[in-house]
Amino acid sequence: MDEKTNKYDEFEEIIETNKRDGKYLLRLFVAGINPKSKRAIENLREVCEENLKGRYELEIIDIYQQPIFAKEGKIIAAPTLIKELPLPIRRFVGDLSDKQKLLVGLDIRKYDKK
Repeated sequence: MDEKTNKYDEFEEIIETNKRDGKYLLRLFVAGINPKSKRAIENLREVCEENLKGRYELEIIDIYQQPIFAKEGKIIAAPTLIKELPLPIRRFVGDLSDKQKLLVGLDIRKYDKK
């Protein structure tokens, strides 16, 4: 079995496990530790702890330290959040300060017209 097939099988297993557990797989791409990156990390952690406690996995990737991930993830701006699971995949760009928009985009809450 080649490496590509092995990675595919690993990804399929993660998808099935997360479907059963209702877990969220989130990847936040940042460009160094700057004020915008720090705000994005803080805002995302706050939303996750308040709404997904124990049901999420968050990976923070610094594209300066690991540029290959930026290329593979097709990251053109940072910070960028990618919700990989549950499907559908969604992308968010910026410091994630609009929590209502983030909650709706993550399918945690419906849009509240206020």
